[in-house]
Amino acid sequence: MRVIIILVAVAAMSLVFLRGNAQPVNPYELPDPLKMEDGRIVKNKRQWVKERRPELMEMLRSQMFGREPGQAPDLHFETLEESHDAFGGLATRKQVKISFDKDEKYYLVLLMYIPNDRKGPVPAFLGANFKGNHATTTDPAVLMPTPDKLATYASSFKVEPRSANGHRWEYEYILKHGYAVATFCYNDVDPDFHDGFHNGVHQLMDGDKPRNGESWGTISAWAWGLSRCLDFLETQKEINSKKVAVIGHSRLGKTALWAGATDQRFALVISNDSGCSGAAIARRKSGETVEVINRNFPHWFCGNYAAYGGREEKMPWDQHELVAMIAPRPVYVASASEDDWADPVGEYYSLVGAASVYRLFGYDGITDRTVPEIEHPVVVGRMGHHIRKGEHNVRLYDWEQYVSFADRFLK
Repeated sequence: MRVIIILVAVAAMSLVFLRGNAQPVNPYELPDPLKMEDGRIVKNKRQWVKERRPELMEMLRSQMFGREPGQAPDLHFETLEESHDAFGGLATRKQVKISFDKDEKYYLVLLMYIPNDRKGPVPAFLGANFKGNHATTTDPAVLMPTPDKLATYASSFKVEPRSANGHRWEYEYILKHGYAVATFCYNDVDPDFHDGFHNGVHQLMDGDKPRNGESWGTISAWAWGLSRCLDFLETQKEINSKKVAVIGHSRLGKTALWAGATDQRFALVISNDSGCSGAAIARRKSGETVEVINRNFPHWFCGNYAAYGGREEKMPWDQHELVAMIAPRPVYVASASEDDWADPVGEYYSLVGAASVYRLFGYDGITDRTVPEIEHPVVVGRMGHHIRKGEHNVRLYDWEQYVSFADRFLK
């Protein structure tokens, strides 16, 4: 059985609300997530968990993200700073060094805010950031990147002022709704430039071991770092570590999806504008494509993925099956109306394509093939979606939807 999506009407609709280089999309076929490689159709959740999900995981590891390693050789934690009067007493701030090795050469700094008005452990949002913890907030006590860290970042990295990216991290709004928030700079785990995988945790975990087509890429490394942060959150009595939502924007939205697929401890997964190789259907070839993303960012994926550039129809999977790997946990996919490079229509269709897997577990999913109007959020069962008006970004409107969605499942 194949899931066939005819996109003449959808393509026309995409041209109505997307700007720039939105292109009409030819009809295509999506692989049925419930069809096994031997042709059998998955009939129940046990068969999905024991047989089909491992098949898909093998595809994604060997052909897209690479094979992530196990635990860090010497994972340990050190509190660098703690205060109970963040945001005028609204929250407790903790800044924690999460080291991956005994010598503490490889580490990240996790910034965490926990609401002071709480009764027992609270749920949390966890995600990486692009410009440093200090750039997510006006809080003057948040530590700046250290010189040793800055020396490992790409030469193009510019130290931004405090709160330069603060609009993406609505701390006070989230805290007032009863959630903790934790974030770290993604460069702390693996600097975002291609040096042959000699920097970051690749060097720690692999050393000089020769790479092959299945060796893990940078997105896999960032996802691995998110899991190490969850290891830390499991030690915190203020946090309900069984109710942690992993969230990411753009390339970090791709990362959040992969973290949610590889680490089922994450209770909820949020993809914000993740686009190509995230939530967007690759076979649509709309906006950024597999060929373009591998040419521009070859370090993000394993080497085998480049072979599908211009040949998306030959992929034995598509991105709706990455979303399906989250089942039966709640998943939210969001887009922006002006972000045609990320293909909002394709992002929405990943949910439609994954709905059959959620039904195996007894949950409804998004099945309506009519793309929702701008800023008309849709929540069906354990799936959520919206298209925000505006550009490729994270705004308060997005957080309002994420918090509302999380309230259904984490409280």
